[in-house]
Amino acid sequence: MIEWRQAGWRTTARRIRDAATAGGAPVTYGLIGVCGVVFLISPLSGFGGAAHRTEDALLAAQAAYFERWGVIPAELWQGSAHALITPFTALFVHGSWLHLLGNLLFLYVFGAMVEERMGRVGFTLFYVGCGYVALVCYAAAHADSEQTLVGASGAISAVLGAFLYLFPKARVTSLFPFLFFLPLRFPAWIVLVFWFALQWVAAQGADAGPGVAYLAHVAGFAAGFLCAWAGYGRRARVRTPATEGDSQP
Repeated sequence: MIEWRQAGWRTTARRIRDAATAGGAPVTYGLIGVCGVVFLISPLSGFGGAAHRTEDALLAAQAAYFERWGVIPAELWQGSAHALITPFTALFVHGSWLHLLGNLLFLYVFGAMVEERMGRVGFTLFYVGCGYVALVCYAAAHADSEQTLVGASGAISAVLGAFLYLFPKARVTSLFPFLFFLPLRFPAWIVLVFWFALQWVAAQGADAGPGVAYLAHVAGFAAGFLCAWAGYGRRARVRTPATEGDSQP
């Protein structure tokens, strides 16, 4: 998936290529594995049908699962220990197979290279911290909402923001629905800025009801970009248009 083309960047290219293709990103792949396992053992996966004999029982189990591990904005600001932990636990909970696979695809494509730049410990703290901040920002904007918020989207949006700063000239292959899903190659900054703009526009029309928490995406992306800018500076950036991946904005 990762391919480098310019010999002038051979040393940097080799390090990043190894991180992305030779198992050098254990945190990224570990996060993917944990999210997958958590979903499989949850009442959302469809594999626990025998434990819920009726549809009502299954729906009740799913609701209880979300309430226990997801963020409920109205409860978060009450300050209970359990509520304050939920922005962390919610990062590993997903509402459907589509929700899970969409998030993990983005993490797989962009996470390894960001992890290589930040290091394992730094990337872990970055992922969890920015994910927590993204969910708290959403909760702050919808402080009275009792709608449960789950998913790794805020943390993964932070990874995209960091990728944009650290690898502004990387090239990715993207599938655009309005172009009949034709695979087209673009610099990462075009794809990610376009993605961010879509999230921003969508967030303006979103409310606190069920649906996608676009504001968490915006907050996570901004937090990730700012963390990369503040923590790694200009010398950490890779300007060569040398990478290829697969993504879908």
